[in-house]
Amino acid sequence: MSNRRVLVVDDDAKTVELVKLYLNRDGYKVVTAHDGIEALRIAREQHPDLIVLDIMLPGLDGLQVCRTLRAESDVPIIMLTARTTENDRLAGLDLGADDYVIKPFSPKELAARVRAVLRRLPDEDTDSGQAEIRHGDLMVNFQKREATIGEKTIRLTTVEFKLLSAFVREPSRVFSRGQLIEKALGYDFEGFDRTIDVHILNLRRKLEPDPNHPTYIKTVYGGGYKFVGGNE
Repeated sequence: MSNRRVLVVDDDAKTVELVKLYLNRDGYKVVTAHDGIEALRIAREQHPDLIVLDIMLPGLDGLQVCRTLRAESDVPIIMLTARTTENDRLAGLDLGADDYVIKPFSPKELAARVRAVLRRLPDEDTDSGQAEIRHGDLMVNFQKREATIGEKTIRLTTVEFKLLSAFVREPSRVFSRGQLIEKALGYDFEGFDRTIDVHILNLRRKLEPDPNHPTYIKTVYGGGYKFVGGNE
């Protein structure tokens, strides 16, 4: 893990130093920023493996930074939020962030979230012996971590790719929300039902011709979700 670089963005210097301390203990190289403009500059110049991003920042706020980065990159993003309503907490996920942590937070919990989000796919995706799986026009290439529909490449976040990988390996299987969050992030946490719903919604927006009438990922009421690959 020592080659992993994490960008920590928060305008509170004490928070930054505390997070940096715990991530350094886990072997990560940590770079820091204290406002949104600086965060964008460092992200573009140093290409971190993951970004811990506070929402309340001077200059550009964290949501604006997340929106901008998501248009340029699939770098994993964990949002830090002190906002109290569930919709506020999920706002970052709606923009493509991978996870969120509520302030005040345990630095141990945040470090665990970082470890979980950085668990990349290649080893677990290639152990089945399949380099790629195709369903109709949709092709998922596990070695390249890439999904295409026809000739169009679909840019997916780490969590979205993990979810899609789980679905295409077992089409028609009904996955509960708990099973999906375990596959995508590697742990459960309070409020995860809504979190996985937002990730599924974002995935549908990228895959489906009409996300309101999905043909790839169906909702199973009372059960969760299943992948049908346009066959239903």
